Amino acid sequence: MYVKITNGSVDQFPYTVGQLRRDNPNTSFPKRVTDEMLAEYGVVPVTYTDAPTYNERTQKAAQDSAPALVNGAWTIGWQVANKTTEELAQQDAEQAKSVRAERDSKLAATDWRFRSDMTPSQAWVNYCQALRDVPSQQNFPWAVEWPTQPE
Repeated sequence: MYVKITNGSVDQFPYTVGQLRRDNPNTSFPKRVTDEMLAEYGVVPVTYTDAPTYNERTQKAAQDSAPALVNGAWTIGWQVANKTTEELAQQDAEQAKSVRAERDSKLAATDWRFRSDMTPSQAWVNYCQALRDVPSQQNFPWAVEWPTQPE
C-alpha cells in the first residue's frame, strides 16, 4: 500500500502503482516500479503498525484512516479510547442477555424432572435455584460461576 505525498502532506491515500501510471499517461514505467522511482513521484510505501494491546471490556481501538509521518516513515497507527458510558451499558446489557439465555436453556433442560408425576431430589431443587440466582451474583454478567449439575 502506498500514499501520494505533495509538499510534505498526504495528497491521496490509498494510492497504487496503477494510479501512478494513470496519472502519468505520457511516462513509460518499467513493469516493476522500484520504491526509488515511486519516491520521485511522491509515492511512498505505508507501514502498518500492529494492533495495540488494550482492555476490550472498557476500551475500543480504531485503526487510523490516513498515514502519518512517524520517525521518517509514513505509518498507519491506532487510536485507543475509553468506551462511553452508553457503550458500556449496552455491552453490559448484551452480556447479561446472553448469560440469561444460557441460564434459561439450562433451566429448560431440567423441566422434565419437575413433572407432576415425579419428585425431584433436593440436589436438583438446589441446582435450579442456583441457576435462578445467577443474575444476583456479584460479578454478573462478566464472571458467572455456574452451579454444578447433579448426577
